[in-house]
Amino acid sequence: MSNLVKHAETEMRLAGLYDKDADYDGLIPDAVMALVKTHSEQSHSGMSSEVTLKIFNLVVNHKALTPLSSNPAEWNALGDGVWQNKRQWSCFSKDGGATWYDVYDRVSAITSRGK
Repeated sequence: MSNLVKHAETEMRLAGLYDKDADYDGLIPDAVMALVKTHSEQSHSGMSSEVTLKIFNLVVNHKALTPLSSNPAEWNALGDGVWQNKRQWSCFSKDGGATWYDVYDRVSAITSRGK
């Protein structure tokens, strides 16, 4: 068992994530450990690990790796003059993609006010 796998399991146990009364009945650590084990088996260096995890985090959260465009093929018309980006579902437009906003930006602004 790699140091990373041991570290992940220890930290999640200390945080109570394996407890039956934890979120999702304590099943989250199994999902996390599957990802940790896969990442550990890839034998990354410190730098490749960081790059891999940054890219993984973006794509697993449906974020685009390159800037969005106003190309109509990149936007779905939802009706009532609203479009949603196909590459980053959290982005919406009221002018067919010429300009857009990301609903995550609004959520971040609202939640950070409470801190």
